[in-house]
Amino acid sequence: MTSGKLLGIDHGMKRIGLAVCDESRLIARELTIINRKSKAEDFARINHLAAEQRVVAFVVGIPTNYEGAAGAYSQADKIRTWVAHLKETTTLPIVLWDEQLTSEDAHELARQKRRKIDAPVDDLAARIILQSYIDALRDGLAEAPPIHTNDENDPNRE
Repeated sequence: MTSGKLLGIDHGMKRIGLAVCDESRLIARELTIINRKSKAEDFARINHLAAEQRVVAFVVGIPTNYEGAAGAYSQADKIRTWVAHLKETTTLPIVLWDEQLTSEDAHELARQKRRKIDAPVDDLAARIILQSYIDALRDGLAEAPPIHTNDENDPNRE
Protein backbone atom coordinates (compact mmCIF):
# COMPACT_ATOMS: atom_id res chain seq x y z
CA MET A 1 0.00 0.00 0.00
CA THR A 2 1.62 3.23 -1.10
CA SER A 3 -1.14 5.69 -0.29
CA GLY A 4 -3.43 6.57 2.57
CA LYS A 5 -3.04 8.79 5.57
CA LEU A 6 -0.83 7.70 8.45
CA LEU A 7 -1.04 8.89 12.05
CA GLY A 8 2.33 9.55 13.69
CA ILE A 9 2.54 9.13 17.46
CA ASP A 10 5.14 10.48 19.86
CA HIS A 11 4.49 8.63 23.14
CA GLY A 12 5.46 10.48 26.27
CA MET A 13 4.86 9.98 29.97
CA LYS A 14 2.76 13.18 30.29
CA ARG A 15 1.63 13.84 26.71
CA ILE A 16 1.09 12.07 23.40
CA GLY A 17 1.93 14.03 20.27
CA LEU A 18 0.04 13.27 17.08
CA ALA A 19 0.75 14.11 13.46
CA VAL A 20 -0.88 13.11 10.19
CA CYS A 21 0.30 12.95 6.59
CA ASP A 22 -1.58 13.52 3.37
CA GLU A 23 -3.09 10.68 1.31
CA SER A 24 -0.09 10.57 -1.03
CA ARG A 25 2.33 10.39 1.92
CA LEU A 26 4.45 13.35 0.96
CA ILE A 27 4.08 15.78 3.86
CA ALA A 28 3.49 15.25 7.56
CA ARG A 29 1.90 17.97 9.69
CA GLU A 30 1.32 18.25 13.40
CA LEU A 31 -2.22 17.40 14.50
CA THR A 32 -2.60 17.75 18.27
CA ILE A 33 -1.25 16.94 21.71
CA ILE A 34 -3.15 14.70 24.10
CA ASN A 35 -2.55 15.26 27.80
CA ARG A 36 -2.43 11.73 29.17
CA LYS A 37 -5.23 10.61 31.44
CA SER A 38 -5.72 6.84 31.33
CA LYS A 39 -4.93 4.25 28.69
CA ALA A 40 -8.65 3.82 27.98
CA GLU A 41 -9.24 7.57 27.51
CA ASP A 42 -6.01 8.08 25.57
CA PHE A 43 -6.71 5.16 23.21
CA ALA A 44 -10.30 6.30 22.70
CA ARG A 45 -9.07 9.78 21.72
CA ILE A 46 -6.38 8.38 19.41
CA ASN A 47 -8.83 6.03 17.72
CA HIS A 48 -11.42 8.81 17.37
CA LEU A 49 -8.85 11.07 15.69
CA ALA A 50 -7.68 8.19 13.48
CA ALA A 51 -11.26 7.62 12.30
CA GLU A 52 -11.86 11.36 11.86
CA GLN A 53 -8.68 11.70 9.77
CA ARG A 54 -9.38 8.42 7.92
CA VAL A 55 -5.90 7.04 8.57
CA VAL A 56 -4.91 3.55 7.45
CA ALA A 57 -2.10 2.88 9.96
CA PHE A 58 -0.24 4.22 12.98
CA VAL A 59 3.48 5.05 13.09
CA VAL A 60 4.73 5.06 16.68
CA GLY A 61 8.13 6.49 17.53
CA ILE A 62 10.38 4.22 19.56
CA PRO A 63 13.84 5.11 20.85
CA THR A 64 16.78 3.02 19.77
CA ASN A 65 19.01 3.02 22.81
CA TYR A 66 22.26 1.40 21.81
CA GLU A 67 23.85 2.23 25.17
CA GLY A 68 21.21 0.65 27.42
CA ALA A 69 22.33 -1.87 29.99
CA ALA A 70 21.55 -5.46 29.11
CA GLY A 71 18.39 -6.64 30.86
CA ALA A 72 17.38 -3.12 31.99
CA TYR A 73 13.75 -2.05 31.40
CA SER A 74 14.02 0.78 28.89
CA GLN A 75 11.81 3.51 27.46
CA ALA A 76 11.57 1.33 24.34
CA ASP A 77 10.17 -1.49 26.49
CA LYS A 78 7.58 0.91 27.97
CA ILE A 79 6.52 1.96 24.47
CA ARG A 80 6.28 -1.66 23.27
CA THR A 81 4.02 -2.43 26.23
CA TRP A 82 1.89 0.65 25.48
CA VAL A 83 1.67 -0.36 21.80
CA ALA A 84 0.55 -3.86 22.82
CA HIS A 85 -2.35 -2.25 24.71
CA LEU A 86 -3.12 0.07 21.77
CA LYS A 87 -3.29 -2.99 19.47
CA GLU A 88 -6.12 -4.34 21.63
CA THR A 89 -8.22 -1.25 20.77
CA THR A 90 -7.73 -1.03 17.00
CA THR A 91 -7.64 -3.08 13.82
CA LEU A 92 -5.25 -0.62 12.16
CA PRO A 93 -1.66 -1.75 11.57
CA ILE A 94 0.98 -0.25 13.86
CA VAL A 95 4.53 0.43 12.67
CA LEU A 96 7.34 1.14 15.15
CA TRP A 97 9.80 3.73 13.86
CA ASP A 98 13.07 5.09 15.25
CA GLU A 99 12.56 8.38 17.05
CA GLN A 100 16.21 9.02 17.87
CA LEU A 101 16.99 12.76 18.20
CA THR A 102 13.40 13.85 17.42
CA SER A 103 13.14 15.85 20.66
CA GLU A 104 16.09 18.02 19.70
CA ASP A 105 14.73 18.45 16.18
CA ALA A 106 11.27 19.26 17.56
CA HIS A 107 12.70 21.99 19.82
CA GLU A 108 14.53 23.50 16.84
CA LEU A 109 11.32 23.39 14.76
CA ALA A 110 9.44 25.04 17.65
CA ARG A 111 12.00 27.87 17.65
CA GLN A 112 11.54 28.29 13.89
CA LYS A 113 7.76 28.41 14.36
CA ARG A 114 8.26 30.96 17.15
CA ARG A 115 6.51 28.84 19.77
CA LYS A 116 6.91 29.85 23.39
CA ILE A 117 10.01 28.31 24.98
CA ASP A 118 7.98 26.30 27.50
CA ALA A 119 5.31 25.17 25.00
CA PRO A 120 5.06 21.38 24.50
CA VAL A 121 6.62 20.04 21.31
CA ASP A 122 5.14 16.53 21.33
CA ASP A 123 3.10 17.20 18.17
CA LEU A 124 6.21 18.45 16.39
CA ALA A 125 8.12 15.34 17.49
CA ALA A 126 5.29 13.20 16.07
CA ARG A 127 5.52 15.17 12.82
CA ILE A 128 9.27 14.55 12.60
CA ILE A 129 8.84 10.82 13.32
CA LEU A 130 6.13 10.52 10.67
CA GLN A 131 8.04 12.59 8.09
CA SER A 132 11.12 10.43 8.65
CA TYR A 133 9.05 7.30 8.05
CA ILE A 134 7.33 8.55 4.89
CA ASP A 135 10.68 9.79 3.53
CA ALA A 136 12.15 6.32 4.17
CA LEU A 137 9.14 4.74 2.43
CA ARG A 138 9.68 6.94 -0.61
CA ASP A 139 13.39 6.09 -0.67
CA GLY A 140 12.76 2.35 -0.34
CA LEU A 141 14.32 2.20 3.13
CA ALA A 142 11.16 1.16 4.99
CA GLU A 143 8.32 -1.25 4.43
CA ALA A 144 4.80 0.07 3.98
CA PRO A 145 2.31 -0.89 6.67
CA PRO A 146 0.27 -3.99 5.91
CA ILE A 147 -2.93 -3.43 4.00
CA HIS A 148 -5.88 -2.82 6.31
CA THR A 149 -9.43 -3.53 5.34
CA ASN A 150 -12.75 -3.32 7.13
CA ASP A 151 -14.12 -6.19 5.05
CA GLU A 152 -14.88 -8.99 7.53
CA ASN A 153 -14.71 -11.59 4.71
CA ASP A 154 -11.25 -10.55 3.48
CA PRO A 155 -8.83 -13.47 4.06
CA ASN A 156 -5.95 -10.98 4.37
CA ARG A 157 -7.59 -9.20 7.30
CA GLU A 158 -5.60 -9.59 10.53
